[in-house]
Amino acid sequence: MGFLIFSTLIILSFVIACIIYQIRIIAQMNKIFQIREDFTYAMIHDMKTPLSTIFTTLSFLHSGRLDGKPDLKERYFSIAESEVDHLLTLTNKVLTLSKLESHKLEMFREDVPLAPVIEKLTAKFTAKAQKPVRFTLSLQAPSVYADKEYLEEVLSNLIDNAIKYSKESGVDIRIASELNERYTLVKIHDNGLGISEADQRTIFNKYERAAAGRKKDRKKASGFGLGLNFVQQVMNAHEGKVFVTSIEGDFTEFTLYFPVK
Repeated sequence: MGFLIFSTLIILSFVIACIIYQIRIIAQMNKIFQIREDFTYAMIHDMKTPLSTIFTTLSFLHSGRLDGKPDLKERYFSIAESEVDHLLTLTNKVLTLSKLESHKLEMFREDVPLAPVIEKLTAKFTAKAQKPVRFTLSLQAPSVYADKEYLEEVLSNLIDNAIKYSKESGVDIRIASELNERYTLVKIHDNGLGISEADQRTIFNKYERAAAGRKKDRKKASGFGLGLNFVQQVMNAHEGKVFVTSIEGDFTEFTLYFPVK
């Protein structure tokens, strides 16, 4: 009788464990479906605006009403080009992330001078920002061993976020570099809105921004949630790392660690 009771308890425990395991699988699948739905929502929402802008701009140019106004006509062309570039950047980012995750993308690393890359980006964002942006540079390490194209993309993402998540009165962005025995450190510091401790644990997750798109605070900047995940994936491909330090309402600082050659 004791043997039967013991066997029954083992079987019952096994059945309970299977049920719990199935519940966890179902919960995980529901989470995946929700992420996919949130990403689709964010993608449609974010692509609708530039596509509408491009369509409206091209229709206005095609009408001929700006033929006698070359300055205004050039401005409309610039708007259309900017929106096309935005869509192309998003598309390339998705494709690059897919290659990085499947380990099919190689980094072509070389000694890249930081000053020209950063000066190009600061000029670009100063010109396109809809709010005052002030940059301060302190480049103690003049170069970094990295893939130039993806270094520029990583810095562009972090600067874009610094501007996006800042007060309308403007933002001060400090970009610094330094060198130690193992790494070249590149720091991007801003005095923007900051990131809460809870969000700091998830901001590098894929589609995190997209998942936040369905939350009640939709007035915040939207996006696909790919930018910081892209940064992390590129740093991993460089055999480096990225860390964030932030106080909500005060500052945010991202530190990139590039291994020395």
